[in-house]
Parts: sequence; C-alpha cells; structure tokens
Amino acid sequence: MKRLRLSRLRGALVRYVLLGAATAVFTLPMLYMISTSLRPNGALYEYPPRFFPRIEALTLENYDYILHQSKFYLNFLNSVLVSVSTVALAAAIASAMAFVLGKFPSRGTRLLFAFIIVTMIIPGTTMIVPQFELATRLSLVNRLWGLIPFYVAWVIPFSTFMIKGFMENIPGEIMDAAWMDGASVLKVYFRIALPLASPAIASVSIFNFLTAWEEYPWANTVINDNSRRTLPIAIAGFFGQHQFTQWGYVFAMSVLTLIPVVLIFILCQRFFVQGLTAGSVKG
Repeated sequence: MKRLRLSRLRGALVRYVLLGAATAVFTLPMLYMISTSLRPNGALYEYPPRFFPRIEALTLENYDYILHQSKFYLNFLNSVLVSVSTVALAAAIASAMAFVLGKFPSRGTRLLFAFIIVTMIIPGTTMIVPQFELATRLSLVNRLWGLIPFYVAWVIPFSTFMIKGFMENIPGEIMDAAWMDGASVLKVYFRIALPLASPAIASVSIFNFLTAWEEYPWANTVINDNSRRTLPIAIAGFFGQHQFTQWGYVFAMSVLTLIPVVLIFILCQRFFVQGLTAGSVKG
C-alpha cells in the first residue's frame, strides 16, 4: 500500500512538473509582452536587462500614445469589419455545405468532401501570387473587400470538416419526422440542423475570427492605403520607425489587439468545448 501511494505521488509530481513547465512556456512570452508595454521605450535596452520592470518604472505612456492615435481606431474598425464579415459568411457557407455532405451522402458528396480535405493540405502562402492576380482582375486590390472573400475561402474547408462531423451525429429520426410532416430541405436546415449544430458553428467561428483578426501576409500584399490597414499591418508599421523599433508601442498595441480575442474566447468558451468534443463520438 505504501509503495502504491509513493508511486501515485511520483506520478502526480511528474504531471504537475510537466504542467508547470508547459504553463511557463506559454505564459512567459505573454508576461514579457505585457511588462515591456508598461515601461518606456528606452528601458528595454537597459543593462542588466530585467524581465519585469521596477514598480517605480511602470508607466502607461505607451498605451496613452496608442489610444491617442486616430489611426488606431480606424485600423481597429477595419479589423472588426473584416473579421466579423469573414465569420458570418464562412458560418453560412460551411454550415450549408456540412449539412449536405453529412445528411445526403452520395458519390458526388464524397468526392466533394475529398476535394475539401485536399485543399486543407495546401499552404496558404503558396497561393499569394495567383490570389493577387485574381484580386487585380476583380478590382479588389487596396480594398477591405479584397480581404474578406479570400479569408472566407481559406477557412471554409476546415469549418466544413468540423461542422460535418457534428451534422452526422444529429439523430436521423428527428429529420425523418420533419420529412413526414412535409418540411422542405431548407426548413429542416434552418429549423433543425442549424440550431442543433450551433456549438460546432460557434467553435469554428472562433478559429475563423482569429484567422482574419491576426492575418498579416495577404493583408500586407493587398492593402496599401493607411486608412484601410488592419491591426497586424499597423503593428508592423512601428518596426524601424525613427531608425529603431519602438518596442513599447509595438507591445502596447499588441496587448490592445489581444483584448477582443480574449473576451470572445471567455464568452464563447462553453460553445468552444462543446464543438470540439461533440463531433468526436459516433452514435
């Protein structure tokens, strides 16, 4: 009995050590970003370097500078518009495709689903050149609407894949009863499938929001006008200004950019967990 307790104690100790190490790996960069945003720009180069600033050295001047820049609010609104539009369009298209693929299996739907899986393997950066040519022909260069269609196209394969697993688990008896009552396909989709699949749609929408909110390469390629830039491009604009990178401004703006993401995750955490686990069990 004593050996069993010692074995369990060792196992628990190892688990907590590993969890502590993993927590440190994930949280230390975030803590360093926050601590750097709370000290003057020149304090970053002090010697010996400090991970956490002295209490008397804490300042909000970086946040004050960012919040008094009108372009910050413009860039913020641009990011909100692009991200919300991407989430809404992707949720509508992916949920409809997942409904068809999950509830109307056929040779054609299986081939379509295989094609969707293949597109998930292609790295997005390899498509920048043909995407730019397409955006040029469609007159989408230097416009916010030049970001949204491409972001939607990027996230639809993964969204469809995730929602399809949830749609397949919707009991067939519910849909059969609706067919017998004379319900149309659209009515079954809007009244039955869509409400039941809302946890899965909410979970993939979080991923889609993060994709659109944090994307930089394509936005930097298409957008040239300062008034149409999103937050990632605005943050990159501080690099190299005045012959050196103003890390205090960079990290302060990064912290402000993370606040909506954290709030959305906290508010939607319940749907996020349900969406990730519900489609993993058959029957």
